[in-house]
Amino acid sequence: MNTFGRSFRCTTFGESHGPALGVVIDGCPPGLPLSEDDIQPALDRRRPGRDPLTSPRPEPDRVEILSGVFEGRTTGTPVAMIIWNREARASDYDELREIFRPGHADFTYQMKYGIRDHRGGGRSSGRETAARVAAGAVAARILAEAGITISGTIEEIHGVSDPTGREDEIKNAIAEGDSVGGIIRVTARGCPPGLGDPVFGKLDALIAGALMSIGGVKGVEIGDGFAAARKKGSEHNDEMDRTGFLSNHAGGILGGISTGADIVARVGVKPTPSIRKPQKTLTTGGEETVVRIQGRHDPCIVPRVLPVAEAMLCLVLADALIEQQKCRVFQE
Repeated sequence: MNTFGRSFRCTTFGESHGPALGVVIDGCPPGLPLSEDDIQPALDRRRPGRDPLTSPRPEPDRVEILSGVFEGRTTGTPVAMIIWNREARASDYDELREIFRPGHADFTYQMKYGIRDHRGGGRSSGRETAARVAAGAVAARILAEAGITISGTIEEIHGVSDPTGREDEIKNAIAEGDSVGGIIRVTARGCPPGLGDPVFGKLDALIAGALMSIGGVKGVEIGDGFAAARKKGSEHNDEMDRTGFLSNHAGGILGGISTGADIVARVGVKPTPSIRKPQKTLTTGGEETVVRIQGRHDPCIVPRVLPVAEAMLCLVLADALIEQQKCRVFQE
């Protein structure tokens, strides 16, 4: 599935070492002020090669808007955007053509399709997320018009919460030829009550699915998440008075519908699977071998997953907001 959303629908395309990545957004409301300058800052936060702790692949990730915008405003027709791959080095992966990399999607893609793009994982590469971030920047513009803002922060790297210690963990991983993961928190503020649908269209279910769709994400919590399982109802319930909710253990969502409180989600990101340490694996022919991954890779993808997680939360909420506006029209 390469299309996300119901009313605000995004279809992404492209591979890590193909000519380009891109996205087509269908359902973007007309009249929204939009330019490439509104999108580029988000892509700059995600792009590689910015510092020694990220992949050295120096992609500029400059976005081009191909359609759907006229004289600085959206027209209501599909918004198409493209990001050209300028620094692809497919030759880095020649030795991996017939080897399944541990922790990657090489094996599962081969089992599903009977063919795979071995150049950096093709569609399964983290590079795919550039298109999501571009779409999320458009969604953020829609949310801003409604007074909704999205922000994120890194809580932990390899279990360490102190900022200096987190950086040291990444540096140590580099020195050891290894990698580390971490935890991200994303928050939506100013979200009105009433977004989301009961039963199968629950807002927290949509958010969890969106965040879990990011490569490398292995866990998502809404509000207190798993900590709620260790509490009593009297401890977890969010009491109310005339001023509103007195706490926010629910993470801004009850019954699958937003409460008006901050929407809070935590995301667990696994260590980057591409490491220089030797690992046992199989060839495509079923023979045992040992692989050491070379090339340009992030020792920790958490900092670059952060803007992607923000983008996915933007996409879910923009879609829910448009759905709710339709609901109100029919009610009136």
